Amino acid sequence: MSQIIELQSIQTRQYIDAETVFLEMLRVRDEQKETRGSMFWRNIAGASYLIRESSGGGQKSLGPKNAKTELIFEKFQTKKEALTQRLKSLSAAVQSQQRMNKALRVGRVPAIVIKTLNALRDAGLHDHFLTIGTHALYAYESACGVRFMPDALATQDIDLLFDSRKRLSFVSKMKKMDTSFIGALQKADPTFRVMRDQKQTAINATGFEIDVIRRMTIDADPHPFKMSDFEDDLWAVQISDGNKMLGSRRFSQVIVSETGHMAVMNTISPTLFVALKKRLAQSTCRDPKKRPKDNLQATLVQALIDGYMPQYHG
Repeated sequence: MSQIIELQSIQTRQYIDAETVFLEMLRVRDEQKETRGSMFWRNIAGASYLIRESSGGGQKSLGPKNAKTELIFEKFQTKKEALTQRLKSLSAAVQSQQRMNKALRVGRVPAIVIKTLNALRDAGLHDHFLTIGTHALYAYESACGVRFMPDALATQDIDLLFDSRKRLSFVSKMKKMDTSFIGALQKADPTFRVMRDQKQTAINATGFEIDVIRRMTIDADPHPFKMSDFEDDLWAVQISDGNKMLGSRRFSQVIVSETGHMAVMNTISPTLFVALKKRLAQSTCRDPKKRPKDNLQATLVQALIDGYMPQYHG
């Protein structure tokens, strides 16, 4: 039996439709962030001034009332209303697409993976992580409209590679949110806890694990690195190929869960995935029980490159 099965044409069409609507919703949601907060006129010393209030409550004067500030106010209000209505419409469309995804069995990614990736996006942290390891296969198969056989995908953990090159931006966002990284993950599943003897790992009530990893210390990289200033939080553990993966061509793809929900997964290029898995399969330091799966995954992704991804040849 083939290890790669193509989706039915009706499933492929549904995936394309759902992906289009979902990505547009994310785009509009990002654009809407520019209009968070409000604008209003305030009387100061007998004159009217345009005030910009952020979503956090901070206020800034944009100047006295004149033709320029009136135009700024009008454009802001018009854009805010248009984006609100568009996002409302797209959100309803996404919910409809999710139901169709489920009915046609378009996806099969574990729900916790989708929830985790969406929790990171909602927190504005998605660009700081790459999903690596076995779960990257979901992105590759989704891009090609196929499915791998289950034995290639069986795993109860996901590896998140932290991009330490963007650590200053990450630290700033974490302080602004005033939460721990485990707190951000608990938005996906409130049962996630930091493992006592493995501080790089979060585990939930069903035994699903999230490992936070990073590249080996380079230049000004702090070591060790805690994900926030909160006392009980995750620590990122170093891996030897981290810098190579961060430097890889990024591969982003919409993935779909069994329930029809969607998320964008950012991972490494399929060519680098194959190279790393082949090396692991041949390494004498690798757990011998894991080598056959490493070799299988390398073979499957190479087959996708050969048959579906000509842009990655060579």
